[in-house]
Amino acid sequence: MREVVDGPLVEIAPRLSRFLADGWPHRALVIFTRECTGRPRKVAGDQDIVDRITLAELDELKSEVEPGGAYAGAAVLTGTRLWVWAIRDPSDTLLVLFPRDQRGIPRPPELMAAFGLVATSIRQQVAQASPDYLAESRAASSARTRAIAELTASHEAVLAALLLTLRSPGLDDARARATATATASDALIALRSEQATDRALSEEAPAAAFERLRRELGPLLHHRHITADYSAPPLDGRPIPGEVAHGARAVTQSVVLAFAAQPQLDRLRIAWGCAAGALVIEIRDNAAGRLDSSSVRRGLEGRVRTLSAEVDVEVVADWGSRVTVRLPLDPPAAPPDLPGLAILNRREREVLSLVAAGMRNKAIATELGVAESTVKFHVAGLLKKLEVSSRGEAAAIGMQAGLIRRSGAVDAFRAR
Repeated sequence: MREVVDGPLVEIAPRLSRFLADGWPHRALVIFTRECTGRPRKVAGDQDIVDRITLAELDELKSEVEPGGAYAGAAVLTGTRLWVWAIRDPSDTLLVLFPRDQRGIPRPPELMAAFGLVATSIRQQVAQASPDYLAESRAASSARTRAIAELTASHEAVLAALLLTLRSPGLDDARARATATATASDALIALRSEQATDRALSEEAPAAAFERLRRELGPLLHHRHITADYSAPPLDGRPIPGEVAHGARAVTQSVVLAFAAQPQLDRLRIAWGCAAGALVIEIRDNAAGRLDSSSVRRGLEGRVRTLSAEVDVEVVADWGSRVTVRLPLDPPAAPPDLPGLAILNRREREVLSLVAAGMRNKAIATELGVAESTVKFHVAGLLKKLEVSSRGEAAAIGMQAGLIRRSGAVDAFRAR
């Protein structure tokens, strides 16, 4: 189980699938969690199954399984009825296995216990909002947004043309026209509903995101006898992408902890606001201006860099301190000449950065502490995703994106 939970979050489904393969033979596996923005579905196995499952279908299946419960039977997934094993963790994370034969779940308590560890690991990684998680989520959100926009535009154009044709007075078969019109109308409604479901999974209302922060900070501040004055964002503010909401809560908690380290601090003001396409966090105190600004910046560095945020720290002796963080709601636009970069996972980006630095597979394997065959696998994967045929082309993309990783091993390699 340690091998399952230890590693990039985006690859946890294949690791879990390998772990369960002997005890619970299956063709495909899906983890469905609202905790993860960008990729609420984590999948492994038969692509004909996992690529066709919709979020609405997973939501419907989850509603049929009690929290902490299990289900074995037929369910509508991929648009048809398939036999599944489903486990719903008390954390509301759903596991769906597509078994190789129609039977009950072998040893349900063991499967539920194993998945409980996975669900807990996912929840903790999301709550910590590590830079790696934020980068993965932001890249996935960007790619998903583009895909949804293109798919929606394409389907709406086709269905609108169909409606226009069927409503033409030149068609005399009224019944056929009425039936086809209703079908096309239903298809449009379903398409827009799917888009709404995706948005619900990948965005948070500003006020709801802030209220969750208040609940998380309450015990921390109460324990330290600190009174907090909260200023919530407007109720009608623009929805916040999930990775920004998670990052904002983690950033706020990190700054609050830094403030709380000051002696004799008894009051804080914590405010979120929205301005010009950004979420603005402001935290100030009434202490004696003893905030360690360098420590605050170090604590925020990874998340701030990943989310392209701006930080301003003001410390005035005998007066107080203020920290302002500005988090853009939209990811930076990917350069048009860098195809596929947004869908690389964390390890692939890491390998690409070393390829861009001029390192060969053996040196990369030494640098990352993995087998050379593993490096070859990752290089092949990133070449496919970047739609290039050579390491040189991949290195050029990495250099354009500023993904050149420098380390002692790189410098030694270049010196040779």
